[in-house]
Amino acid sequence: MRVVLISTYDLGRQPFGLASPAAWLTQAGVAVSCQDLAKEPLREDEVSCADAVAFYVPMHTATKLAARLLDRVRQLNPRAHLCFYGLYAPMNEAYLRRLGAQTILGGEFEPGLVRMVERLRLAGASPGAARRDQSQGEPVISLDKLPFKVPERRGLPPLHRYAQLLLPDGETRLAGYTEASRGCKHRCRHCPIVPVYNGQFRIVQRQVVLADIRQQVAAGARHLTFGDPDFFNGVRHALALVEALHDEFPALTYDVTIKVQHLLRHAEHLETLRRTGCAFVTSAVESVDDRFLRLLDKGHTRDDFHRVAARCREAGVTLAPTFVPFSPWTTFETYLELLRVLVELDLVENVAPIQLAMRLLLPAGSRLLELQEVQRLVGDFAPDSLSYPWSHSDPRLDTLCWTLQALVKEGEQQGLTRRRLFAQLWQAAHEAAGRTPPSLAMRGTLRQGIPFLNEPWYC
Repeated sequence: MRVVLISTYDLGRQPFGLASPAAWLTQAGVAVSCQDLAKEPLREDEVSCADAVAFYVPMHTATKLAARLLDRVRQLNPRAHLCFYGLYAPMNEAYLRRLGAQTILGGEFEPGLVRMVERLRLAGASPGAARRDQSQGEPVISLDKLPFKVPERRGLPPLHRYAQLLLPDGETRLAGYTEASRGCKHRCRHCPIVPVYNGQFRIVQRQVVLADIRQQVAAGARHLTFGDPDFFNGVRHALALVEALHDEFPALTYDVTIKVQHLLRHAEHLETLRRTGCAFVTSAVESVDDRFLRLLDKGHTRDDFHRVAARCREAGVTLAPTFVPFSPWTTFETYLELLRVLVELDLVENVAPIQLAMRLLLPAGSRLLELQEVQRLVGDFAPDSLSYPWSHSDPRLDTLCWTLQALVKEGEQQGLTRRRLFAQLWQAAHEAAGRTPPSLAMRGTLRQGIPFLNEPWYC
């Protein structure tokens, strides 16, 4: 039995979503080939002789790219069983099945892939049986508590092909990636994790995580990204892990993602993060508009963000906020206020410029669609964009969003610093609002920059 696992895009990191199931399938006696099309061309010979082709779709962009690839895969191998797995697979089940997907797996997908292969083996040489309804096999969403396996990373492109950590002194570090947990105990209305996990999360056993880190360090990693939706969902698990990590690899740095409310609730542990090598903490702040934060059910306020920024600075931990600045509720005043707050808190260099041009995405299953206010704003689900379309009541704000996105793309191609790009966005936003841009007096002029990964997009 031959299976090809395909990733189309995973934020510039070596895909855990290929390496983890590769370990499960290999141990089940399956011949597995992993292809990361963000870094290499499609190996058509492997697809042509595969019994199953499985697309890993952890995010919106990856799903769109995978869907575009289906026709080519079918041309190469009409008999191959087609599977989509990952966070965005069950959310888009109806659409993907219309495209020809025969198996859809979400949540803890590794055992489902193994059972899919067993089902195909039992079907033997009968093509019709191999394509029988999935209801006779694996659940679309599984939240089973698993004894995870150490990911199998052989066969993936080497780490130097992926995003790297850039340090303020100019040093560049190879970056690895792993996951210490999946899912999330929170139910933010805009989050794509919620339709699958619905407030649950699952721990990856510490010994498995450490073994995965060891093999990446052996491959040259000097920095590690923990891809957990919220590293402090299981705070004791997280702290024990970074302590063990630092004891074994004291020079290794890492980054994590943690909610604002968790950073406040567990502020005493910021010092532990700093001491054990945390280079920065990503936090989905989303907005400084309290009304929008309530609609998103984020669990924090604008004032909470201010407090977190102060506590991180006191602890010597770099905060990297992310935002959804453009939504149906955005006004020129709320957008300009976001820019002013970033200047006031001296966080201009902490924010990737694309974060200031992000537009609210409403995928299938979004809890925002539970709100009548949102239902009145959106059109019918658009399969080509895998989302519910919306337009702002003030078309100038939609225009501003596209303008800022173009500025960010052009500025990053030119290699502009975050500070220079922010100045361009500041001017463009004020001019779009019909205002004279105030003098931009940013603090921190003598402060060095912050560490960040050189993969700018976040979707």
